[in-house]
Amino acid sequence: MIAFTLGVAALAPAAARDTPYMIALADVLAMPEANGKLDGSVKFFMKGQATPKVQQRFSEDVSNRKTNGVNKEDVEGCKWAALSALMAFQEKAKASGANAVVDIVSYYKKREVVNSTSFECHAGAVVIGVALKGTYAKVDN
Repeated sequence: MIAFTLGVAALAPAAARDTPYMIALADVLAMPEANGKLDGSVKFFMKGQATPKVQQRFSEDVSNRKTNGVNKEDVEGCKWAALSALMAFQEKAKASGANAVVDIVSYYKKREVVNSTSFECHAGAVVIGVALKGTYAKVDN
């Protein structure tokens, strides 16, 4: 009877870990690794954050990036995933003639979270993910 009970318990689905974190955008931009990957030609502004005067708005976009969370601390993994998202934004911004991404919000699982300094990140047992939504824009320098 004990063996049968243990066998059934082993078949029960385990609850997947999905730990949310709020990470400051400034912490990602201050990463030493960001220096070599973000060239400064594109600025990033959270929704509600003061921005230079917006001259022109272009399209809205979502950057959804994940990183392997195995043997990584959650917060560090969150920063890496966010840096990857910002790198994708930078590439598309430059291609569209924009010098900024404004009104950035968290968009994890298509749920918008607005915070003027931070974004949401979710860490699982294996994968850490960040989804950001923002608008490409031309701003005063």
